[in-house]
Amino acid sequence: MPLTIGMITIDTTDTRKLADFWTAALRTSVARDYEGEYLILEPTAKGAVQVAIQRVPDPVPGKNRLHLDLLAEDREAEVARLLELGATEVATHTMGDFTWNVLADPDGNQFCIAAAES
Repeated sequence: MPLTIGMITIDTTDTRKLADFWTAALRTSVARDYEGEYLILEPTAKGAVQVAIQRVPDPVPGKNRLHLDLLAEDREAEVARLLELGATEVATHTMGDFTWNVLADPDGNQFCIAAAES
């Protein structure tokens, strides 16, 4: 049997604060809360990879080496909504007709928003 991705976990020193951001960003809720140490979010769709938030003792310095690439029907509107939720904009990139925004969550974890293909 091949490996499959079961969950993506984001490390943080403040699980509840980061869970507040990611549940609002992904329009989901916390499915399971293990005493604030590990929170698993509800999947955003049937068969979707789950996201979890895990408490760690120290923040990771520098840019994260793995990040989420999220798709939106309206990239610009979604970026604006995420900025209102507390994300910060890091950069905007364009390659040919493909444009994406790099944002950071309140802990500085970077993620990208691109337009979903029609």
